[in-house]
Amino acid sequence: MAEKKTGYDWKFVNIGGTTRVSIESGKDLQHLHELDQKLWTVLSCPVKGLELDEATLSMMDSDHDGKIRVQEVLDAVQWLLKIVKNPNVLLRQEDFVPLDYINCDTEEGLKIHNSAQQILSNLELNTPHISIADTADSMAIFAQTKFNGDGIIVENSTDDEQLKKVITDCIATLGAKLDRSGADGIDTEQIEDFYALCADYKAWRDAGTADGEHVYPYGDNTEDALNAYMALKDKVNDFFMRCKLIAFNADTSSVLDVQVSKVEEISDKNLADCNDEIAAYPLARANNRCELPINEGINPAWKAAFANLKRLILDTDYAEHQFITEEEWLALESKFKPYLAWKADKKGEQVESLGLDRINEILSANKKDDLLALIAQDKELETEANEIASVDKFLHYYRDIYKLIKNFVTFADFYDKNRTLKAVFQAGTLYIDQRSCDLCLKVNDMSKHNTMVADSGMFLIYCDCISKQKNMTMTIVAAMTQGEVDELVVGKNAIFYDRSGLDWDAVVTKIVDNPISIKQAFWSPYRKCSRFITEQINKFAADKDTKMTGDLTNTISDTGSTLTDANAQQPKETAGKQAFDMSKFLGLFAVIGMALGTICGFLLQLVQGFAKLQWYKMVLVLVAIILVISGPSMIIAWLKLRKRNLSPILNANGWAINAKALVNIPFGATLTQMAKYPKVTVSDPFADKGLAWWKKALIWIALLGGIFAALYFTDTLAKVGLPFHKEQATEAVVEEAVVEEEVAPVEEEVIEEVAAE
Repeated sequence: MAEKKTGYDWKFVNIGGTTRVSIESGKDLQHLHELDQKLWTVLSCPVKGLELDEATLSMMDSDHDGKIRVQEVLDAVQWLLKIVKNPNVLLRQEDFVPLDYINCDTEEGLKIHNSAQQILSNLELNTPHISIADTADSMAIFAQTKFNGDGIIVENSTDDEQLKKVITDCIATLGAKLDRSGADGIDTEQIEDFYALCADYKAWRDAGTADGEHVYPYGDNTEDALNAYMALKDKVNDFFMRCKLIAFNADTSSVLDVQVSKVEEISDKNLADCNDEIAAYPLARANNRCELPINEGINPAWKAAFANLKRLILDTDYAEHQFITEEEWLALESKFKPYLAWKADKKGEQVESLGLDRINEILSANKKDDLLALIAQDKELETEANEIASVDKFLHYYRDIYKLIKNFVTFADFYDKNRTLKAVFQAGTLYIDQRSCDLCLKVNDMSKHNTMVADSGMFLIYCDCISKQKNMTMTIVAAMTQGEVDELVVGKNAIFYDRSGLDWDAVVTKIVDNPISIKQAFWSPYRKCSRFITEQINKFAADKDTKMTGDLTNTISDTGSTLTDANAQQPKETAGKQAFDMSKFLGLFAVIGMALGTICGFLLQLVQGFAKLQWYKMVLVLVAIILVISGPSMIIAWLKLRKRNLSPILNANGWAINAKALVNIPFGATLTQMAKYPKVTVSDPFADKGLAWWKKALIWIALLGGIFAALYFTDTLAKVGLPFHKEQATEAVVEEAVVEEEVAPVEEEVIEEVAAE
């Protein structure tokens, strides 16, 4: 047991490579604020990216910094303890709460209890408990109520038809505020602004009416007349300037008037489609008299606009004129100045769409005080309505607080021995290469992962995932803790299932290579050697193929261009080439032969030296060789597997981890599940048939004969006690040869005597 600093008897467990506090009862929760922060596994975690209701975490994030810290967890626990009668019920993790669980003896509990009853009443539910589903839709809770404490009134807030119409007009002109019932409404600020704008608009219109003849030079058509004047103002001013230049210098008339060359450029086109080009020409034919014709001679592109100007203005001021001068034109502008000044001082234009008559009606009825009274009546329920939001918060905390604490203080869900629970950071399961990986986390910041996860010591697979159903993408990292890795490469496709069971298309984008098991580490050097040899052979073959293809292409090209010269010199050059190629080939063959001879000699000496050893020494030598090759890899793997740590990965995801989270060999084996197949008795119809039995027998005889010969000629058989010795056989052969030499002269003498007789 650890030293008691607070007087509370905490329970401790050894899990995940360190000693942790075990939170198992409501009493533990009551004393949680006494627990030294150094003993917490986690100091902070992110609000987003966890398999825990984000709404709960957002409510708990009191400073809205995107992190849940120890103090915020403690504040949530202390608030809950003031509301529930028995703290043990917080361990149930249920999404509903019986009303009799709530402690009405405390101020907090009484408010929650009353608000919960109000919610059930609004929803017309007669149940002894309230659930998260009941508080999830605030609009449904307030749909049938006139007032809900948010300081916003809607049409349903009153039965007075005049007030309803004013509320509608206010929304139409100033926009709406969303009421808790889900309907459009207005608040105090909008009511004040609405009546102020109506008053301003009426005062502005009254100011214009007071001096109507001066402000409205053309009566009710003044606005249309002004628009017609402004539409042609620049074009008319351009015309008079051209006229003044011609009057100044008559030689410029051909340039300043409508040029024939300009018309020629478009003459071959459909002139009905050339309105923009024609509109660029002068308004009328420029002249040295500086007179603008009114009834005829107007540019066709501007004729309609000029006719509108004539109807609204010129027929009023210059009805008898055939032309107007520049002075007469400028006099028109001065007539509009009072009207323009009045328009510039316009106020209340937001409510102009209602029309002056409706505005006068609103101001005359003056229902402003009645609307503000409705707002005040609504705000009287503000406290009660806010407590309804507190009920939703209470239900979320009630369901999720213990789960969060288990993943904050102890990591109990992650190290669950029955493997029925998953930690809040486990995003789902990745299926790849005939295995499933349960330790999968969402990646929030790839740059942090690139710099931090190497210290985890785990074999990690990063995947980009796409969900067509959700139309979303995300990146995950999965820890591989069992099996081989030969088939795991960047670009390999897989399937990821999130915690809700939804499948995502996954593709491997990055692999962090670390040992998976000691067995895999044992074979690793041999695989690397095999891979290196294969790569070199492939590279050599590819280089040779490229060279031969290039040489052949060059030869064909050269042959086509020098065929005549080649035929003349063919005997001499061919002989020279053949001699050179043959010597090169023989030299290469000699080098290869020497290399093979050296290698074979070395192997023969190795076999001879090995054969001189006793059989048990042979076994020890083989074991030593294997250990020299695989030993370092196995030792490194063993050291890394003992220290595999999840903390660096969580730190890269924004967690502040306060203790180790080791993933040792036994625990790691539970995080990756391998495919298991039953014993299959049916043979594969497409399997290789193999050799016949008699061919296999001959191969085995030849192999055993070769081994026997090697052992015999190296005296290995005699050394292990078998009655076969090369020296004894050699002595027998020598004795037989001596006997033959002694007998031979005698046989020759006998033959000669027989021949003489």
